[in-house]
Amino acid sequence: MSRFESFVAIDWSGAKGKRHKGIAIAEARGTAPPRLVRPGYLWSREEVLRWLLKRSAKEPTLFGFDFSFAPPIVERGEYLIGEPDVPKTAREFWAYVDAKSDDEDLGAASFLELAHRRHFYFGITDGVKADFVRFRQCDARLNAQGGRKTASAYDAIGAAQVAKASFAGMRFLHALNGKVPIWPMDPLPGHGSAVVEIYTRIYLRRAGMSGTKLRSREALNLALAGLGSPPVRLRFEPNDHQTDALVTAAGMRALALDEPRAFEPEGLTPEIARTEGWTFGVL
Repeated sequence: MSRFESFVAIDWSGAKGKRHKGIAIAEARGTAPPRLVRPGYLWSREEVLRWLLKRSAKEPTLFGFDFSFAPPIVERGEYLIGEPDVPKTAREFWAYVDAKSDDEDLGAASFLELAHRRHFYFGITDGVKADFVRFRQCDARLNAQGGRKTASAYDAIGAAQVAKASFAGMRFLHALNGKVPIWPMDPLPGHGSAVVEIYTRIYLRRAGMSGTKLRSREALNLALAGLGSPPVRLRFEPNDHQTDALVTAAGMRALALDEPRAFEPEGLTPEIARTEGWTFGVL
């Protein structure tokens, strides 16, 4: 039995601007089907922060966000190769990103496009993409297991890029720091709420699906059945942000209930916890 009463998945957005069509929030609690929180509402990142803080105080909840909590550092010893005065722990790096970003609503486009432009791949004029791409230890472990975690925090172009969402997320984590434990940078608390990094494809694979995006109620309910969850009863066809959130909330619940190693994955060391973090579900 999990000590968390609810599991919340937040499908994050790297888009510029004040409100984001890409942010979707879903909750799974008890044995009930997962449900969307305020479906159709255009969340701002700052609203998500306020909502999370209020919700985390009400009941023990595990919140998951689908962005990289830190860039890779273990392999080469630096987050931004050759840059002086850049911190070398995740928590300090969040503060650094926040201080170097002047975008509204916790955005970080200025960090990527101005402050440290040379470290990010925006297209062919930057040279060879492979020269920019590096991965964290948990990403490499997931890749080795066939998880296909191929996006890099330094790749800032295309629909599959995660850089914009991740660096905006690091500003979010800086604002959250000290208010709600952030695993594994913080140890899992004995009680209360916590925040983890998530990746939808992990739960799609655990459900027996191919890992591709789901864009219908039928496909969504097939995935939920594979995770031992009752079907949702939506009155509309969900978009892929909503299905990602719903599947991941149900998957987080199943993992926390059924997997003894959920918070003690093989390969997670104290150094990795401090510097790169880990994706909840990579075992």
